[in-house]
Amino acid sequence: MTIPDADRPLDWAPHVDEVVPWTQTVPQGPRADRAVREIVVRRPPTIAGLSMTHDRSLKVTMDSALAGLAQLDLTHGRKLGALDQLLLRTESVSSSKIENIEASLGDYGKALHGGRANASAVSMAAATRALADVIGDAGRTGQLRLEAMLAAHHQLFERHPEMHTKAGRTRTVQNWIGGSDYSPRNALFVPPPPDTVAGYLEDLFAFANRDDVPVLVQAAVVHAQFESIHPFVDGNGRIGRTLIHAILRRRRATRNLTVPIASGLVAHRDRYFDALAAYREGHARPMVGMLTNATLVASHEARRTATTIHEISREWEESLGGVLPGSPEHRLLRLLVAEPIITVDLASLGTGYAGAELRHGIDRLEDAGVLTVKGRRSQRIWTATAILEELQDLTVRIESVTRRVDASG
Repeated sequence: MTIPDADRPLDWAPHVDEVVPWTQTVPQGPRADRAVREIVVRRPPTIAGLSMTHDRSLKVTMDSALAGLAQLDLTHGRKLGALDQLLLRTESVSSSKIENIEASLGDYGKALHGGRANASAVSMAAATRALADVIGDAGRTGQLRLEAMLAAHHQLFERHPEMHTKAGRTRTVQNWIGGSDYSPRNALFVPPPPDTVAGYLEDLFAFANRDDVPVLVQAAVVHAQFESIHPFVDGNGRIGRTLIHAILRRRRATRNLTVPIASGLVAHRDRYFDALAAYREGHARPMVGMLTNATLVASHEARRTATTIHEISREWEESLGGVLPGSPEHRLLRLLVAEPIITVDLASLGTGYAGAELRHGIDRLEDAGVLTVKGRRSQRIWTATAILEELQDLTVRIESVTRRVDASG
C-alpha cells in the first residue's frame, strides 16, 4: 500500500465497514438485542507492505525520544540491572490501570510471589510476567513471533476462573467494544470477523518484523492495528501494549530496560482511546505522537528514579552503620532494589542465607527503618517503603509531565 499524500505521511485508507449476519448464541438480554440479525464490522487495511516516509514535523521529537531512551539504557541498564524489574512492574501496573485493573502495591507484590491476593493483584502480576516474556523473546530472537504473543496471553489468563480455557487462543467468536453485553448493538467498535483474525495477524507480524520503518511509527502502528484486530476475547489492551516494548527491543532501541510508557498513555486515557479511534479512520499520527511524547517523558523521569535509587541504597547503608560485603544485610540491600516486597523464602533465595543468619539480617533492616513488616507470622512480608514510594512517585511524575507536555503542544 502506498501513502496517497506525501504531505500527510501517516494517513492512509480508513477501516472499511462490512455488514455481516449475526445470530445471538445465547437468547438473553433485551428484545432489541435478540432482534439483531445483521451487524456492521470494521475491517482494517492490511499493512505488511505499507510504504512509509518520515513525518517531518514529528521526526525531531521521535529522534529525541529514542536518544533519551538509548541514554537511559546505556547509562543505567547495565550498571543497575535491578532497575529493569522496577520499571517493568511500573509499566505493567500502568497498563493494567488503563483497563481499570488496580490493586495496592502490597497485594501486587504478594501476587508476584505466589501469595494470597485479590483478583486484580493476581491479574496485574500475570500481566507483568506476560510483558517480560514477550520482550525477552523479541530480544533473544530478533523477531516478533506469534507463538510468543500466544504464550503471553496464556500467562495472562491461565489462572483466571472464567478465561483459563481461552488462554493463549485467538477468538473464534465475534467480539465488540462498548454497547450491550448481549450483542454488538450500539457498540463503539466491532472488530473484523473471527475467520479473518489469522490472516490479519500474519500481516501484522510481517509489518512488525520490517526494519525500514521508523521505530516509534512501527511500534505505534503495530499496537493500533493489533487493537483493531482485537484477536482475543479479553486482554487485547494489555497484550497489545506489550508489543510496543517488543518492537523497541527487537529494533535495539532498548537492550536492558523497559521504560514505563503506559504511565504516559494513562495520563490521557480518553485521548489514548481517541487516538485508536483516529487510527481506524486512517490517521496514525495521533497515536504516533502520543507514543513519542510518552517515551520522551518516561525516559527522562526514569533517569531521575535511577539516581534516586542510588541515593536510597547509600542512605540504607549509612543507616546501618555500614555493611560487610557478602553479609546477609549487604545481600538483602541489593535484593531490595529489585524486589522491594519480600518474603522469607524470597529473601533466602535471593541472598543464599537462611535460618538465624537471615533473620538477624532482616531484623537489622527492620530496626534501621529499611524494612516494614506486615501480616501474620505464617504469611509475613517485608516492604522497602522508600523504593515503593519512589515507584509511585515515578508514575505520578510521568502522568503529570505528560499532561503538561501535551497541553503545551
